[in-house]
Amino acid sequence: TAGTMQFLAWLMVAICFLPGVTTTQHRAGQPMDSTNVGGGLQEPEAPEVMFELLWSGLELDIMGQLHIQDEELASTRPGRRLSLLLQHHVPSDLEGAEQRLQQFQDLRKGPPLSPWDFEHLLLTGLSCVYRLPVASEAQERGRWAQVFVLLAQETLWDLCKGFCPQGQPPSLGPSASTLDPFP
Repeated sequence: TAGTMQFLAWLMVAICFLPGVTTTQHRAGQPMDSTNVGGGLQEPEAPEVMFELLWSGLELDIMGQLHIQDEELASTRPGRRLSLLLQHHVPSDLEGAEQRLQQFQDLRKGPPLSPWDFEHLLLTGLSCVYRLPVASEAQERGRWAQVFVLLAQETLWDLCKGFCPQGQPPSLGPSASTLDPFP
């Protein structure tokens, strides 16, 4: 399953950088988390900028915070913005990730996510991937893996809105659907 998790992590990152992801129709109004840290967080960075930042790698410090490994990239405006997002808007514990998952599942039947919410969905999933290997107990690793798979499913749900046949949601396969308590 380690290969599957790695594949799913790269799938999440690849989805983030598909052309047009941030130009699809989105609901009006505020993002789920309307806190504005640092003044410039209303709109996501261009996909190619996020790709460069994430490609440089992230590291998880002893306090459980994710940081951009490349100090030069981290010092740029997009790097500082991503650091603020990772520190203040992406859950750093399992309970927070599960709560964020529930928020996204509650939005499933509505219109496509705003670019802000979609970015948070992807970054929360990416955070799960980094936290999974450092989880101390098998049960905790299982919960991180489950949250990640369900966030990947929510990503597919959102990308499929308006494109998939009615009543036929996207799927990551049979193992993912058995994990989803909110079909």
